[in-house]
Amino acid sequence: MTSVTDDLPLAADFPKATVEDWRKLVDGVLKGAPFEKLVGKTYDGLKIDPLYPRARGVAPVVGRAAAAPWQIMQRIDHPDATAANAQALQDLENGATGLALVFAGGNDAHGFGLEPTADAVAKVLKDIHLDAGIGIELQIGPQSRMAAIHVAEYVKSKGLDPAACDIRFGLDPLAACAVWGHSPYTWEEIAPAVTGGIKGLAALGFKGPFASADGRVIHDAGGSEVQELAFVLACGVAYLRAIEGAGVPLEAAQGMVYARLAADADQFLTMAKFRALRLLWARIETACGLTPKPLFIAADTAWRMLTQRAPYVNMLRATMATFAAGLAGANAITVLPHTLALGLPDPFARRVARNTQLLLLEESNLAKVSDPAAGAGGIETLTAQLCEAAWALFQESEKAGGAFAALQQGLFQSKVAAARKARDANIAKRRDVLTGASEFPNLHERETAVLNATPVALAPYGEQKYKFDALPPIRLAEPFEALRDKSDAALKAHGARPKVFLANLGTPADFTARATFAKSFFEAGGIQAIDSEGFADPAKLAAAFRASGAELACLCSSDKVYAEHAEAAAKALQTAGTRHIYLAGRPTEAEAGLRAAGVTGFVFAGGDALATLQDAYRRMEQA
Repeated sequence: MTSVTDDLPLAADFPKATVEDWRKLVDGVLKGAPFEKLVGKTYDGLKIDPLYPRARGVAPVVGRAAAAPWQIMQRIDHPDATAANAQALQDLENGATGLALVFAGGNDAHGFGLEPTADAVAKVLKDIHLDAGIGIELQIGPQSRMAAIHVAEYVKSKGLDPAACDIRFGLDPLAACAVWGHSPYTWEEIAPAVTGGIKGLAALGFKGPFASADGRVIHDAGGSEVQELAFVLACGVAYLRAIEGAGVPLEAAQGMVYARLAADADQFLTMAKFRALRLLWARIETACGLTPKPLFIAADTAWRMLTQRAPYVNMLRATMATFAAGLAGANAITVLPHTLALGLPDPFARRVARNTQLLLLEESNLAKVSDPAAGAGGIETLTAQLCEAAWALFQESEKAGGAFAALQQGLFQSKVAAARKARDANIAKRRDVLTGASEFPNLHERETAVLNATPVALAPYGEQKYKFDALPPIRLAEPFEALRDKSDAALKAHGARPKVFLANLGTPADFTARATFAKSFFEAGGIQAIDSEGFADPAKLAAAFRASGAELACLCSSDKVYAEHAEAAAKALQTAGTRHIYLAGRPTEAEAGLRAAGVTGFVFAGGDALATLQDAYRRMEQA
């Protein structure tokens, strides 16, 4: 019997594809455009080519133990410690293997967090078996630093063996200084207090790690991958030096420091960043005369990528971030619930955050392969580029006198500011897309539920004796969300949102593409788009505009139709009462005539959408 596949060619029968073959196909698609159009760049200026050969002769980057899953951390930040305890128990019963205890005033508290008191610690840890392999991570700040002592005292009061408790204490005054932009003390005063706490915890039998080098500070503020890595290295080395200076042998200090990184939806860059940190830290260990050991790296999905609008898209971003961090060897991952930017997450949001990791581990088996990126030309190249650039910036901070001195001199802040400026420009021009916020908005989305909770009020932290530029957390979608908030306020006050009339010219084949673009463009700023049929008669167009109740109008059609009808249409719209007329498309040689006819602006891909929308609100307020 003959199989239906017998006549099909075998793989060996096909000619081997070459880079030259690929380039010929690509050149055909580019149609004369330069090949460099396909070459991307990171915010550090690192080049990303469209195609890479296989990287040969490279070893996997050692991270987690072979086939070991990462810790599924669940964020515990409810200000009511009893409610937080109920959440923690439910999380542990339903798949979480660790708890991130977020205390008020912590670097990543985002307005909530536990009260840093002994009573609150006892309540939140009630009935949690700390010696049963549960990972505990403390996220604390200067105002909540006593929480670490209270946790240690709680363990002692329960008669537990500290060495059997997997607790990362999260002492990180350098990150706090960076976020706050000031400190009551010099580094020479801070270091003994930190090392004293570490030595005290170690003397009680806790195995640590104790000090955290937290790169999320840089990422949350809009910084780049290189800046985040260099900051982690600078802080980690500062803590190593301080611990050794307090009389602890370097071999013991080695296990007392761990790192935190942000994972975002840029899969390849996130993977390369986590891999690069392990290689960089091993280089530091070697320089210290130590035998490198895998650094413990905790990951949080990124705060800055969360949106308040279309929050369910945050689930997709978090899944990509978790996927990347997990494949790159993160030891523990905390998924920020998709509604965190709106308020304290409800049980559904918490369950989704937890199950995001469970599905990737249990259904996709991501932990079964160690460093699957090893040998992938693109990721290996990115990893090497990040290592080289981050090491150079780390050396720059060392020459400045270390992490604290570099902050005082504004070294990290100036570089983060430059990266954020470039990032903000790309967000404004929608080159970096925030689905649901800057692109594909939904003006009719339902309100998303969050919990009603009163944040813990803490006393101000110390005297602002040593001041420098702060690195507060930001979210990239905030400028577009501010416009949506204006629109919501108008709807509440007047029963209607600001409106733009889509003045479609010609047939649907002429205007559909640009009308669809214009609708998304304006509604990203909360300006409701009123669609229309295609018009050829300027009088009928003007009548439809008056009936729409819109304050703005946008001409939508093809360049061919614009050449024939746009000027007449603009004049008719101007006569009908609008002084603010846009045209969907780039300015051409006809721009002068169009502006003379009443067109006040052009909307197109790559233009500054944010500036145009902000200007539209100013125009409406002045009308």
